[in-house]
Amino acid sequence: MNTSAPLLGEPPPVELMNTIWADRDGVHDALSTEAEAMAWVRAIGPRLAPEHTAPGRQWSDDQRPGDIGKTAGELRVLRDALRRLAAESTRDPRQGWTSPVSRNAAVDAINQACATAPTWSELRWAEDSEPDRCLRSAEPPWGAAVSLLAERAVEMFTSDTRSQLRACLAPGCVLYFVRAHSRREWCSAGCGNRARVARHYQRHHPDNALA
Repeated sequence: MNTSAPLLGEPPPVELMNTIWADRDGVHDALSTEAEAMAWVRAIGPRLAPEHTAPGRQWSDDQRPGDIGKTAGELRVLRDALRRLAAESTRDPRQGWTSPVSRNAAVDAINQACATAPTWSELRWAEDSEPDRCLRSAEPPWGAAVSLLAERAVEMFTSDTRSQLRACLAPGCVLYFVRAHSRREWCSAGCGNRARVARHYQRHHPDNALA
């Protein structure tokens, strides 16, 4: 099963925020079931670890990991926390779908996720081979994925990346993105096209709203 969430090449915490996404049929949750959560973690997993480390291979070993239900719930809690802080950081004006958790609760949720499954690097260096870096955790690898996402979120919110975080204000969009260059206004080319169509319509029909 492939994830239904849009993967736009954003930092992993932003990709997690964007598991809430929208189309003409409404707003969707790409983590609403265990299968969907498993598909999303498998898709994002290789991007979570430090360079030259691939914990995603561990996550794909078990076709039905026993802890995926717990992980799915933890991912949703972490996502809601991230969306709450992202809304504050971007002064997000969009209404109706933002996370209801408080700022303090969001901070606590991220800190708890960081502490749930700490990870560390292990050096592997067999005879006649190049050294290899392996990511280790005291918890099952699916739980480690949540902690890695939370750690990356702490890095994001405490670095210059936070000032580049944006809410996509194209009509109907609920996604976030990092504005990597000054000319970027939207999360995707599709949203840019919708925004231009909306502006064109409003210029020619100022008394009507674009549906």
